[in-house]
Amino acid sequence: MRAPRPRGVSGGRVDHPLTDGNTNQALRDYDTQVKDAFDRIVPVLKRIAALQHEPAFIEQAQQLARAELGFELPLHLLDTAWVTQLDMRTLFAWCVFETYGLTSSAFFDQDPLGGQPGSPAAEAFNGFLLSCGFHLLDITPCADGRLAHAIAYALRLPFASVRRRSHAGAMFDVENTVNRWVKTEHRRYREAEPNAAHEDTRYLKVVLYHFSSKDPAHEGCAAHGSDDVLAATSGLHRLRDFQQAVENSFCCGASVDLLLMGIDTDTDAIRVHVPGLDGSTNLERWLDAREAYATTAGLAAPQGREALEQLVRQAAASAPDPGMVRLIARLLENNFSQIDYVRRYHDGAYSDAGHAERFIGVGIGFKEIHLRNLTYFAYMDTVEEGAADLDVGVKIFKGLNVSRGLPVPVVVRFDYNGQVPGARERAIVRAQRVQAAIEQRYSTLVNEGLLHALLTVRDQGRHTPAEAVGSTIRFASAGGH
Repeated sequence: MRAPRPRGVSGGRVDHPLTDGNTNQALRDYDTQVKDAFDRIVPVLKRIAALQHEPAFIEQAQQLARAELGFELPLHLLDTAWVTQLDMRTLFAWCVFETYGLTSSAFFDQDPLGGQPGSPAAEAFNGFLLSCGFHLLDITPCADGRLAHAIAYALRLPFASVRRRSHAGAMFDVENTVNRWVKTEHRRYREAEPNAAHEDTRYLKVVLYHFSSKDPAHEGCAAHGSDDVLAATSGLHRLRDFQQAVENSFCCGASVDLLLMGIDTDTDAIRVHVPGLDGSTNLERWLDAREAYATTAGLAAPQGREALEQLVRQAAASAPDPGMVRLIARLLENNFSQIDYVRRYHDGAYSDAGHAERFIGVGIGFKEIHLRNLTYFAYMDTVEEGAADLDVGVKIFKGLNVSRGLPVPVVVRFDYNGQVPGARERAIVRAQRVQAAIEQRYSTLVNEGLLHALLTVRDQGRHTPAEAVGSTIRFASAGGH
């Protein structure tokens, strides 16, 4: 049965019948609002630099900053402009940190993605996930900023319903992931959350590697030398290491399921290596979302969903699990909306095929960051253990910022459990240790004013924004860093 003409029509483009056009517009508005706030910083500072010898410079600069950026600049720097040049590097870092703070506050105060804990979207997906046979969805994307939006945009999942930890090359830490698995199962035994331990559901671990359709030899995953095969192979090996670790330690490997997916950073279309019920995954076989999109584009929504599930079954490495089929079909359907999003707002492929991040995020947390090319993530407890990830981020920003005389902005973040006595204080100490290690590791950049860090902490048990608790910027400020 052929569907009537879809409602989403613009500029000659017709959306897929399963595409959610209203959500696409809302996501576009949020992306534009946040990125515009960061991208206004340099033009505004250029205008301020041109005013520094005017008689009413401070008043004019503050008025311009309030109007264009939403905050005032540190008086200490402005007040000395008449005897020396403005410290534009420090002002730039300050503005990035202030803008990040505003972004974090707006995310938790306004829930622009509609996926906070307890939201209708989160509750609905949690129920759907359980109905598919999974009590937790744990996804590791690559730390590349082009995947920072993978959960809320590319997969259209409520952020509160997904455990996300990004790592360079999607090479997650097996031991830490086992510990998180243990905590999840312990909570099921003690609190029956999200369901009772005796119920036959599994912990689903997902690796999301990436590749480039426009420039596969250069814009793929840097951690794997832009080698798509290596990225997928390494991801599958890491998944199996995790499953084996659980099996060897707790004799219950059947409670862990694995899923390998890829994403094209140019179009946001995903590919899914559909696993078999026996746990098998075929690296040379996958279901491409663009092909599934084309196959189902002429069908009405109900028929399209049926056809999509059939495509998933056919792509499986062996006889598939029905619950896994339903979940993958949902992910592909969600991805159809993102494919149309990129087609409608980016002419089918992003113009920034490479890196265009605005700051580096270091530590543990950043639940509020869900936008493409906004942040390069380096998740770590210490700089020593995460040195490789951080080095990649600094290298990226040497090209993005340092080459233009601008500093590398680093936001250090450690979330803590507010119910544990002393947890906030320990999180601050960890942030300070990371700051000290960053200053030592990148001392040349720091001494030249080409790297600044903002220290933040956040109570993970409350829906509140990050709290600034320190900075490498060496002066007092109204903003707290």
